[in-house]
Amino acid sequence: MTRITDDTPSLGQRLRAKTQAYVALSKPRIIELLLVTTIPTMILAQRGMPSLWLVLTTLIGGTLSAASANAFNCYIDRDIDRLMRRTRNRPLVTGALTDREALGFSWIVGLVSIGWLWLTTNWFAAFLSAFAIFFYVVVYTLLLKRRTAQNIVWGGIAGCMPVFIGWAAVTGSLSWSALILFGLIFLWTPPHYWPLAVKYREDYSTADVPMLPVVRGRSVVGLQIVLYAWALLAGSLLLIPVGDMGWIYTVTAVVSGLWFLYQTHALYSESLRGDGSRSMTVFHGSIAYLSVLFIAVAIDPLIHLPLAG
Repeated sequence: MTRITDDTPSLGQRLRAKTQAYVALSKPRIIELLLVTTIPTMILAQRGMPSLWLVLTTLIGGTLSAASANAFNCYIDRDIDRLMRRTRNRPLVTGALTDREALGFSWIVGLVSIGWLWLTTNWFAAFLSAFAIFFYVVVYTLLLKRRTAQNIVWGGIAGCMPVFIGWAAVTGSLSWSALILFGLIFLWTPPHYWPLAVKYREDYSTADVPMLPVVRGRSVVGLQIVLYAWALLAGSLLLIPVGDMGWIYTVTAVVSGLWFLYQTHALYSESLRGDGSRSMTVFHGSIAYLSVLFIAVAIDPLIHLPLAG
């Protein structure tokens, strides 16, 4: 006697799968990196530890804001995501979510993030959150990404906004120190992302997205990465006098900056020989560098060892 089994997923399985799809739509790995910069920025703005409630509410608002922007990005780019190996498992490509579900999620989460920050922090942080979503969705995704090789450079402004949001949540305003932290992430974005684009050059070429490695040779890309790394090191040192940073940050900025500079120069040397095998080493190294630098930004005000006695 043949036993008939029902392979229909249970309600719990369907809910779990749908939840996982919404989480994937929000690109959680990108959000994690953005939040790494938010807490240290808030500590520096406070020159000490802000209230845990303020930190928590800001992180929640920032997470929702980034999730909204990333979800809009997935919705708009669903056509090219189907063409690239790196993105073929995204929820709108696999069918785990419908276009309507993704668009609704994007709007709802975005509006909630703005309202949440307005109610729990201040109107300025909420405004900056709205601006970040607008810039990433409209300026980067719709206007720049498919039109110019400088898409990541200027589109990276959206990724700098968590610094401004964190600073504004604490102070209700911005300062020169906040502007320098913003600039650090702006200068960090190209040498972080272009190595990844080197690895997935064929993907972007197939999707007709003019990332720099698609429209320029490896040596040009390698040189651009080196130039941005030098500017990044200079910017990190500029924070020392402006932000009244002590020995902890100063030593960390110099050592980690020189290490990252070495990595980018090694990549450039390889690119002159037509080799891009080090690209992912620099990509992962850039994440380690930014994390270490911002950890120093957080620790320095808490254990301040001034440069001048």
